[in-house]
Amino acid sequence: MTAETIFARLKQDHDRHRSLLDRILETHGESDERETLFTELTKELKSHAAAEEQALYSTMLRKPETTGETRHSVAEHHEIEEALNDLAATDMATGGWLTKFKSFDHQYRHHIDEEEEDHFPDFENYLTEADEEHMESVFERRKREEKTEAEVTPEKKEDAKE
Repeated sequence: MTAETIFARLKQDHDRHRSLLDRILETHGESDERETLFTELTKELKSHAAAEEQALYSTMLRKPETTGETRHSVAEHHEIEEALNDLAATDMATGGWLTKFKSFDHQYRHHIDEEEEDHFPDFENYLTEADEEHMESVFERRKREEKTEAEVTPEKKEDAKE
């Protein structure tokens, strides 16, 4: 397994996320389709972030050269999760939901573009073969575990930010 393989696997997830975002942007109001796609997106993003943090970012935090980038991405993961929770607590039938979703869409695409274009190529310079083997095994296992446990609506509607 090479570093390209773990990064290709992460990018495969990112491409799936981009596709889900595109499909959600085409939905209208409180439709079953929007609800289903948003649930899928939320479970996908939360499980991906948790697995990416345990597999990739825990490894990169131990390398002084990549600590800054790593902290930046992990902080963005927390912002993304908060935004997802806020969206889940917002009424999908309102225009406010779509406005929030468009803002989230922009934020998330920026995050994954930055990972793919800046962080991953940089991280490759510092990974050992042992790091790569560890990351691959941890990522798939953790993602499966997290996906079954991911909550979509941890907040109540009244908790939604205005």
